[in-house]
Amino acid sequence: MSTTLFKDFTFEAAHHLPHVPEGHKCGRLHGHSFMVRLEITGEVDPHTGWIMDFAELKAAFKPTYDRLDHYYLNDIPGLENPTSEVLSRWIWEQVKPVVPLLSAVMVKETCTAGCVYRGE
Repeated sequence: MSTTLFKDFTFEAAHHLPHVPEGHKCGRLHGHSFMVRLEITGEVDPHTGWIMDFAELKAAFKPTYDRLDHYYLNDIPGLENPTSEVLSRWIWEQVKPVVPLLSAVMVKETCTAGCVYRGE
């Protein structure tokens, strides 16, 4: 039985979007309280009763989290144009090698706006 679990993380960061039209508000330096949701899909282990320990998922994400929290995203290689779409894919590329069951990365930059990346 395939099941999906998720864990949410929040971080604070500043950025600007360099490719928006002149005068667009997102072209100016600003910050967000970002929310990241990592989804893991797999079979539930009959012995443990889980797909993956939430503590293991948190530990696997920590190096990526530490690169994002309270940083200027545009300065991070690969995030020179840090839209939610680019950020979700970048997080996927960091986390997928250490969490093979990763099935989706959601990034929300506000309570009502975000995106989901599910790999290629």
